[in-house]
Order: sequence, then C-alpha cells, then structure tokens
Amino acid sequence: MPEQGQPAVAAALAARRRKTETALQRVHEAITRLRHEKAQVSVAAVARRADVSRTFLYDNPEARTAVATATAEAGERRSRMLAEQDDEREATWRERALNAEDALKAAQAEILAQRTRIGELLRQIRDLQAEWTEEAIQRITTENTTLKRRVRQLTADNRTLDERLKAARSNLRFQDRRVADLEAQIASPSTA
Repeated sequence: MPEQGQPAVAAALAARRRKTETALQRVHEAITRLRHEKAQVSVAAVARRADVSRTFLYDNPEARTAVATATAEAGERRSRMLAEQDDEREATWRERALNAEDALKAAQAEILAQRTRIGELLRQIRDLQAEWTEEAIQRITTENTTLKRRVRQLTADNRTLDERLKAARSNLRFQDRRVADLEAQIASPSTA
C-alpha cells in the first residue's frame, strides 16, 4: 500500500508546482502590464491583476522579490519625475523673484531720478524767483506738483513690487518645504 501512495503524493506535488508556476507567470505578466500602463506597482495591485492572494505574494520568495523590485523601480521613476517637476517649479519661482527684484531696482532708480529732478527745479526756482513772472512761477509750481505726484505714484509702485517680491520669496520657501516633504514621503517605504 505504501507504494500506491507515493505516485499520488508525487502527482499532488507536481500539480502544486504547476499551480505555483502559473501563478508566478501571472504575477510577472501583471507587473509588466502595470509598468506598461504606468500605474502604481503595489502588492495589492499585483495581487488584483494576477488573481493571486497577497499571502502568496508575501510567502513566495520569487513573487515577493519581483514585486519588491518593480515597486523600487517605480519609486525611482516617480522620484526622478517629481524632482524634474520640482526643478521646473523652482526655476519658475526663482525667475519671478528675479523679475520682481529687477522691477524693484528700476522703480528705485526712477524715484531717485525724479527726486534729483525735483531738487534741480526747486534750486532753479530759488535762484531765479526774482526774475520770474507770476505766470512762470505758476507753471513751475504746477510742474513741481506733477513731479511730486509722480514720485508718490512711483513710491506706491515700489511698495507694491516689494510686496510681490516678498510673496514670491515666500512661495519659493513654501515650494522648498513641499519638495522636502515629498522627498521624505518618497524616501520612506510605502505600505500596501
């Protein structure tokens, strides 16, 4: 009787091996499809696609290795993609900040030029006041008032540009923190 039991055991073992090999083949095909679709590779996704249990993926060394390798590769691809996107965003914010700084410098230069011009006009008024007619004095006074209004406007524009620059710098700091958070999330092992 023991001789009859051995072929049955061997047949059962062979059937189990074939079933495991078929399941492993489905696991590899599922990983390939997920990569091709650029979908997230995880134990749950592979188990669903391959129609195997998560326990099989954890217990079978070949399946566990295949899923771990695919997950790591997907994480690296995702990290590279996020790094490229973050570099683009940072470049955009840096460019905006530099543009705001340039505009601020231009406004400050304009304000300085206007103040210099006002000083020259006031000096001319004082030097020539006795020689000027009432009409000329009125014209100079009007021009002075206009220049003062222009200086006030440029000062307000300068203040606005300064606030924009501060906002751009704040946004850049926020993006830097967000990048650091995303890198920390990517670096930490994902749970399925």
